[in-house]
Parts: sequence; structure tokens; C-alpha cells
Amino acid sequence: MKIVVCIKQVPDTKGGVKFKPDGTLDRGAMLSIMNPDDKAGLEAALRLKDQYGAEVTVLSMGLPKAEDVLREALAMGADKAILVTDRVLGGADTWATSTTIAGAIRNLEYDLIITGRQAIDGDTAQVGPQISEHLNIPVISYAQDIKIDGDSVIVERQFDDRYHVLKAKMPCLITALSELNTPRYMTPGGIFDAYEAEITQYGRADLVDVDDSNLGLNGSPTKIAKASDKVRKGAGEKVSLDPEASVKYIMDKLSEKHII
Repeated sequence: MKIVVCIKQVPDTKGGVKFKPDGTLDRGAMLSIMNPDDKAGLEAALRLKDQYGAEVTVLSMGLPKAEDVLREALAMGADKAILVTDRVLGGADTWATSTTIAGAIRNLEYDLIITGRQAIDGDTAQVGPQISEHLNIPVISYAQDIKIDGDSVIVERQFDDRYHVLKAKMPCLITALSELNTPRYMTPGGIFDAYEAEITQYGRADLVDVDDSNLGLNGSPTKIAKASDKVRKGAGEKVSLDPEASVKYIMDKLSEKHII
């Protein structure tokens, strides 16, 4: 069985968020981590590898420094890594991103594609299902458990306070929740091997059945009207009262705002 796992390098929001003048994230100026949902998807693939002897290929679209998360994935146990990077792909929204990734995946053999449900820098949950549409394969989203049954996959799909059990023939695509599992740590030997491993690079010329009009910022129908970092709250109103007056003051404020 061959599994492709799509992972994304996302900003570590604890280090602050920076924007370019055009409103897109300045990814090169921020600290980065592997997207949590994607890491859960990678762990799911590695568990299938442990159980069935699957081959796991990780694929990421991004700046050259996205090699860091690919090497992290290799150190966790992935077999191969592919970085899709090209200046013409920059500024892509979900449509352009999914078009690019699908174009890269068309070069590969696969039975199963696993993506995270969504990325913490966009929170759209659109890219995974869009990839499946581009590739014309079924998709099961919000996976909280994955099992293999012959040439099919059986997935528990989160749904409110319960779950659906869905079965699909492979090839298919699954989007994983971060609650799916607890990802393993990199091993010391895996780290050494990962930093000696060769990462395959794809550029625009390597994308299959993709039109230039659907790539990068120019091929993105989503337009950003305005972007800014979170607004810091002021110190607020400070008062110094005795306990009885403090209680009355708080109750009056709650009543004034129609909270009580």
C-alpha cells in the first residue's frame, strides 16, 4: 500500500504573526511548526505502515525552509519526501494550493492520501476535499479512526456528539483531526537519517494537468481586503472600592451591558 501524506509548515503563532504589504502572511519572517492536524494524519499513516508495511511519502508545498517539516516527518518514520516550491506558486489561496498539490500528486502512485482537516493559519478545511475533487477520488473528512479492509478504508467520521462509520474503495482521500491520535516523537537515529536523506523538489514544470491561470496569487479567486495582527487590549477601567461598593459596581456594570 502506498500512502501520500500532505503536510504544511505553518506559523508558530506564539512567536507573533507578520504580514506582507499585499495582506498575505510573511512566512519567511516567522517561526514555523508542522500543522497539528497534518501531524496526526502522518501518525495515522505511520501506524498503517507499522501494521501493513505501507510506503509513506510526505509532500509539502511552500518555501524552501519547509524542508524542516519534511525532515521532521522523515525522522518520525516517513519513507520519502517531496517539496513543491516555485516563486510562481506564492500567495496561493485554497483553490490554487489544492490545484498545485493535485498536480504534484499526479506524478505519484497512491492508494490513500491523508491530509489534516485544516491548517491553523487559515482554518478553512477546504484544501483536502478540493484535492480529492481535482483527482476525482472519494473523500472522507474529520476522521477520528482509520482501518483498512482489503481494498477499502473504513473511517469513523466525527459528527457532533457521535460519529459516522463510512467505507470507501481506495484510492481515496481522508482528512484527519488532531484528536485522531498522539503523534510519535522523532528518534535519534531517525533524525540523523532524515538530515542525510534527499528531498525531491518539484517546481511549476513538474505539475501535471495544471493551467497557469489557477496557480499562485494571480490564480487565487480569494482576495484579501484587509489583514492585521490581533489588536492588543488596553488596561481597562480601574477602580478602588471597599468590598460592598465593589459588588454594587460590578452588578451595575453587568446590568448595564444586559448580561444580567
